[in-house]
Amino acid sequence: MPRFVYRVYERRRLAAFLAPPARLPRHIGVILDGNRRWAKSFGEPAATGHRRGADKIVEFLGWAEEWGPQARVGAGAAARLGGIEVVTLWMLSTDNLSRESAELDDLMSIISDTVQELAADGRWRLRIVGRLELLPAALAASLKAAAARTESVAGLEVNIAVGYGGRDEIADAVREYLTERAAAGDTLAEVAASIDTADIAAHLYTAGQPDPELVIRTSGEQRIGGFLMWQAAHSELYFCEVFWPDFRRVDFLRALRDFTRRERRLGR
Repeated sequence: MPRFVYRVYERRRLAAFLAPPARLPRHIGVILDGNRRWAKSFGEPAATGHRRGADKIVEFLGWAEEWGPQARVGAGAAARLGGIEVVTLWMLSTDNLSRESAELDDLMSIISDTVQELAADGRWRLRIVGRLELLPAALAASLKAAAARTESVAGLEVNIAVGYGGRDEIADAVREYLTERAAAGDTLAEVAASIDTADIAAHLYTAGQPDPELVIRTSGEQRIGGFLMWQAAHSELYFCEVFWPDFRRVDFLRALRDFTRRERRLGR
């Protein structure tokens, strides 16, 4: 009976979301928070929570696909509603790299397995974003190779943020831009006189992708913690109370519904 009631509720939420028509976000960022606390609530080790959270990713990406440009609500509705083209998942921050070695080793192993599984699925085009040089060399190489195998995939773009920090990303973008200009023979004075926000944006990890219009954080924490700091300047933020392993399709629909109800002024 509880499962039946949940399905009825989910269908009603879906029907409510579809009327009236609303514009969907093209890019959604997700802070997958609460894995350790979920495990602790059951008296389990942190690795159990990280594994359960990783298992949730495929399920979540399936929900996002349902609201892609060719959403299953029909071609006409897809054109009217737009659709989700990019999802960025924050799996490991640069701060996380300071955790005790046993948990960190487990987490890195889980991330490696998850990325390999996503690549093998063949449904999504993966991009690994973050300071991979901070990771063990074998792991970094494995992640890059997995993403490379998906370059020809035409489906949803999925950014896997590993060893990621928003400040680090901006610093890397500026460094790359300065290096590029120096190689072209430009002086520091010339660079300083001409640099603008577009130059930095073009060197971010997500260059070429739309900025996230919606950022979701699970577990009840109400902060972005350095996630996509540059790109999320005009993002709508949605904070969900449930831990990531317990995040449900109806929670995702609520986030989308909340997004469609907001008036996006974009600073104007």
